Amino acid sequence: MQENFFLDSGVWGWLYKLLTPVEWLMTQVMYWFHKLLTLIGMPTVGLSWVLSIIFLVIVVQACVFPLFYKQMKSMRGMQAIQPQMMKIQNKYKGKNDPASKEAMQREMMKLYQDNHANPAGSCLPMLIQGPVFMCMFYVLSAIPYIANGKRAPLGAFDVATAQEFSQTRYFGVGVADTFNTSDTGGKIVIGIFVAAMCACLWYTQWHTMKRNTAPAAMNKQSERMQKMMLWIFPIMYIFSGIAMPFAVLVYWLANNLCNLARSFWQLHEFPTPGSPAALDKEKRDHDNENRRREKEGRPSLEDEALIKAREEAERRETQGFQRAQPQRKNRKKKK
Repeated sequence: MQENFFLDSGVWGWLYKLLTPVEWLMTQVMYWFHKLLTLIGMPTVGLSWVLSIIFLVIVVQACVFPLFYKQMKSMRGMQAIQPQMMKIQNKYKGKNDPASKEAMQREMMKLYQDNHANPAGSCLPMLIQGPVFMCMFYVLSAIPYIANGKRAPLGAFDVATAQEFSQTRYFGVGVADTFNTSDTGGKIVIGIFVAAMCACLWYTQWHTMKRNTAPAAMNKQSERMQKMMLWIFPIMYIFSGIAMPFAVLVYWLANNLCNLARSFWQLHEFPTPGSPAALDKEKRDHDNENRRREKEGRPSLEDEALIKAREEAERRETQGFQRAQPQRKNRKKKK
């Protein structure tokens, strides 16, 4: 172990100094979950700290979920106004003068405001989760230095608490161990965790691409880009994962599993129009509506459409094919 914590110096030290409130809050969440687990009989060293990390993931996911929900609604809003956006873009196509650009931007902004759509809304959850993960990496990497007295206490982690945490071993690996500092058994366990992280990320992206992509929106360029993203990030996980402390890998794997579960919810509730998931949702909504109508004693959607078609046919037989023009109400003549 180095004498000074490497993330407290240089540009990283300045950045993590700005994130101190988030780091402090994370230590408090882990500490109080650990206290709760020990109160119900779990040992102070061991699984209780590992579960505290997992509960921290759940808390972070719960805090981010409202933003994720707004992101989904924003994306659907953007998709709904896509034809109108194309109309505005075609209107000013080939016009590069400042007045035309300003007019197009003004019309686009009005379109967003009228439809409560936000083109940047889909980026917000990712912008939040990035610093959160950085803080988690910082906290779990700093704890061994706190335990050895080489760094000042951080939030709820004083020297005694940090030493207690650092003594935790699970699956034969210490929570502060990395791939390079572990024995052969520890390297195998860390390798399994990194492989599980990569597999979880790969499957999340693959399943989303397969179920949530509209065939009409695909072209060779976008398909090539998606396939590249499908493999690049899992490969990056391999190189970054082996450098992380085991506690960070626990957090990372739990976070990936939560993201996978959230992607299933997204495909169920907010699928991309025209995608296989959207077709399944249409069928599911159709069946649910028929079951609701059956409970209320009303005709099904198919029977209702058949009744309307029969009434229309009868009307045509009696009145001919020309619809009766709507009659204007008699108005009192002004004196």
